[in-house]
Amino acid sequence: MSDDGEPAGTAGKPILEVIRGRELTNVLVIVTRYFGGTLLGTGGLVRAYTAATIEGLKNSESIARIHGGVKLGIETNYTDLGKIQYLIANRNLDQLEPVYTDKVEMTVFVPTDEMGSLRAELMEGTNGQVVLDEETTCWFARTEDGIKIFDEE
Repeated sequence: MSDDGEPAGTAGKPILEVIRGRELTNVLVIVTRYFGGTLLGTGGLVRAYTAATIEGLKNSESIARIHGGVKLGIETNYTDLGKIQYLIANRNLDQLEPVYTDKVEMTVFVPTDEMGSLRAELMEGTNGQVVLDEETTCWFARTEDGIKIFDEE
């Protein structure tokens, strides 16, 4: 936290307290104040920085970013689709909309530590008929609008 030229404890600390109060991590809040000739005093500065932070966070979207996930491509026939959907839903995994042609192609986001056991379950559940393609490792998150992908490697 930094007061960056403001009186000690009037900018950085109030901003940090709002962040802590909302139990947020990995967040950056920057408040820029332009001096308009009116002296606010320390109490006024604390209120101004607190209000600006609250308003900024209110108009932001919080997401939980999942570290070290795998973007897994799944190709299957229609016969095994129900089994695969059950396994994915049972693990509460996120996926993109499937593509339906003569086969079904799905993209599922799997935390790295679940990849081995999911692969085994998919192979066993489909008698080895499913085709899996570990497309890329990435960071991803669930948002109100669906899946958001960060930093594909």
